[in-house]
Amino acid sequence: MRQSEYPIQELLLNRWSSRRMSDQPITQAELMSLFEAARWAPSSYNEQPWRFIYALPGDDCWQDYFNLLTENNQAWVSKAATLVVAVSKQFYERDHSANAAAGFDVGAAVENIALEAGARGLAFHVLGGIDYAKATEQVGLPEGYKVEVMLAIGHLRVDVSNEEPEKQTERKALAEIIAAKKFNF
Repeated sequence: MRQSEYPIQELLLNRWSSRRMSDQPITQAELMSLFEAARWAPSSYNEQPWRFIYALPGDDCWQDYFNLLTENNQAWVSKAATLVVAVSKQFYERDHSANAAAGFDVGAAVENIALEAGARGLAFHVLGGIDYAKATEQVGLPEGYKVEVMLAIGHLRVDVSNEEPEKQTERKALAEIIAAKKFNF
């Protein structure tokens, strides 16, 4: 059982990235609820620079999305109910200047998806092991947009009696990640 150094909401403490997904499909309503959660994330100047492009098993592009992943990720992602490419818009709409916070804002939206997925009992995993150039081409990104990560989402697989249990990861101590006044790590 994970332990926090200070009290926090169980929703945060219990969030983790399971790799055990069943091949049960995700409903359109479930998927849209996850994207709805992303929609409410905070963003610089409320620009909401996130864009999510997804594929479902059976879609004509599913294998193309799957092939964007490294071999290590392909080994367990094959059962995912959806693969999502998370994209950031790199400039502000209001004045077309560079949005240095775009990646951070997409991260906030992705965390909202992770928390909503966890609250619904869904498996959720962020994937950085992808071919970014091919992903950019695959989803047809125009100039000014950047692929940030891929997401694998699905239903938790529960029939794992003959497998080693997954372990929830621990976190660094607060003293390792915070400092007052100056960087002193």
